[in-house]
Amino acid sequence: MEKKSENEGHLIVGLGNPESDYADTRHNLGFACVRELARRCGVPIDKKRWQSLVGRSEGRGVWFVLPQTYMNLSGQAVAKVLKDTGLTPAQTWVVYDELDLPLCRMRIRRGGSGAGHNGVKSLIASLGTDEFVRFRVGIGKPARKGSESGVRYVLGRFTKAEAERVPKVIAGVADALEVALEAGVERAMDRYNRPTALGCEELP
Repeated sequence: MEKKSENEGHLIVGLGNPESDYADTRHNLGFACVRELARRCGVPIDKKRWQSLVGRSEGRGVWFVLPQTYMNLSGQAVAKVLKDTGLTPAQTWVVYDELDLPLCRMRIRRGGSGAGHNGVKSLIASLGTDEFVRFRVGIGKPARKGSESGVRYVLGRFTKAEAERVPKVIAGVADALEVALEAGVERAMDRYNRPTALGCEELP
């Protein structure tokens, strides 16, 4: 069961980098997924506040936040939001790209390490806890090993085959967020933490 406090509001954060140069990169998939959910809720994410672009759904009690600090300082922006809104890390859902999952796969979990993701590591450091919910959206791994190729990969754009699948990924993640809002995170985990849940075929 969800705690009562968690039903009194949510902060949904998409991780990415600002500026148009990064708009369609793998690292900005979190931005795209949260924008899609906000669009469905009829909420523009266009107000500048807390070093972020924000939108608010009064009816659902949800803040939509896209930090504009660059990925590795995302936690500073989110900490400001929590301080001013009175929401807690447990009420915070973070949507971001995940190298350790293939494209067309998502895993929802609460807590855990940053697993090498600079945005998540920044959140843990700034919030002083890892007890927020993660919607980890797979982008697959680069063919070559090594941190340098990893950086180039996440800041690169999707291949043609990947790009054909991205709209389904974004729609599926937004579906999962809607299920979590309506029925709780556990229900969303049950439904979406498995292959094919996002409705597209994983690339080999």
